[in-house]
Amino acid sequence: MKLKICGMREPKNINAIATLAPNYMGFVFWEPSSRFVNQSTPALTEKIKKTGVFVDASIDYIEQSMNEHKLQAVQLHGKETSLHCKEIQNLGVEVIKAFSIRDEFNFSELEVYENCCDFFLFDTKGELPGGNGYRFDWSILETYPSKKPFFLSGGIGIENVEELQKLIKTNLPLYAIDVNSKFESAPAIKKIKELKQFKNELYEL
Repeated sequence: MKLKICGMREPKNINAIATLAPNYMGFVFWEPSSRFVNQSTPALTEKIKKTGVFVDASIDYIEQSMNEHKLQAVQLHGKETSLHCKEIQNLGVEVIKAFSIRDEFNFSELEVYENCCDFFLFDTKGELPGGNGYRFDWSILETYPSKKPFFLSGGIGIENVEELQKLIKTNLPLYAIDVNSKFESAPAIKKIKELKQFKNELYEL
């Protein structure tokens, strides 16, 4: 099970969180976000995939951000088309296509994205494209029809470890847990002690 810590920005906090060795670290390149990255970001070990989060951004902006911040993965959190996803995939990065869920979800929407992204990501539908801080009903995933591995996101905190462990033991191709707002002391500032506890408990399977 992989771990992604998203919504990073401040260099000192980034370097502290990097000591926990998450598999992915996410940086938001969507200006309305309170976690928007408007400065340089420190280099990370190759074992931590630097992931840029974009919302309906142009190919040029994504490519520019990839080069400037040495991104290894791109997470698309808007209404990007399958063609858009493929163009980004052709730039040589992992592509994670996000979908928002509230009370239900039509999984047939995923079909056109099967061959143009590496992973799906399921998040909670809210006012913002991500980082809303609350969960959707995970039982909706029981009817997930695809074999494509996915990230699970949306209001995940320490209190969800037991439920996550049950989900991990199912036949679902759950690839990574994506955490953000539940571990913040302020936007883009993560609590290292709580994240360390979460990681330790999550891997006690």
